[in-house]
Amino acid sequence: MKSIKNHFSLVIALVSILFSIQVFTIVDRSIVAYKDKLASNYSVVVVAQFKIENEKMKSLNSLIADVIELSPDSVIKRLNTKMDKKNIELLKVTLPKFYKLKLTHFPSPNEIDNLTKGLLQNASITKVENFAHNHDTTYKFLLLFKDVISVFSITVFIVTILLILKELRIWQFMHNERMSIMGLFGAPIWLRSAVLFRLSIVDAIIASILTFILFSYLSSSQWILEQFNNIGIEVVVFDNIIDFSILFGVAISLSILLASLIVIGHKEEV
Repeated sequence: MKSIKNHFSLVIALVSILFSIQVFTIVDRSIVAYKDKLASNYSVVVVAQFKIENEKMKSLNSLIADVIELSPDSVIKRLNTKMDKKNIELLKVTLPKFYKLKLTHFPSPNEIDNLTKGLLQNASITKVENFAHNHDTTYKFLLLFKDVISVFSITVFIVTILLILKELRIWQFMHNERMSIMGLFGAPIWLRSAVLFRLSIVDAIIASILTFILFSYLSSSQWILEQFNNIGIEVVVFDNIIDFSILFGVAISLSILLASLIVIGHKEEV
């Protein structure tokens, strides 16, 4: 029963680490997807005295993905719908040119500031509306959310690492007599510690399988999918091949590394 309890503790600790890694991955993917959505909806409005060719406008900054010239018709209709056709045509000529700039990605505040300054250096451009206040609030919120998740994941990682080291140390003490006898007969350190490595690898495999089952279920959960649909993004919650390979590699590598540290520490104590 005690052996099963030790196995259970080690498996849960590994699952906690793998869970935090995958949650961080999901959050990172969500932020990237949401930034892509914001980039597709976000635009900068430019007012120019004279017509500027699209290619020339794009050359002003590499952040500009597309340039759309806004029609003055809707503006004129709001000004006065009773104007005769001749005055309307005259007003169209005298009105400045309006352009909507689509960007390659959701920019940082510094990128927006540099874009605005670069556009205003063009003699034809008189005003740039970048909606900086709303943009900065959204961008800072995304960064804050990612930082909170990062701190949480790092905390879970550190705590569980300490727990795993403690569990492996307990297993080492349980097999200390057998290891000492094998040492008297000249068995190398890796052979004396084989049971410790076997424990670590088996528990890493079990933890990986449990994590696979958990996130496979979550990735098909209708409630999870609805949450992403509500904010208008599509996120891969769990990739059965790529994500599982990464988590499995982390579990095995971490288990072997921690077991090796325990073995080296034991060797130094002899």
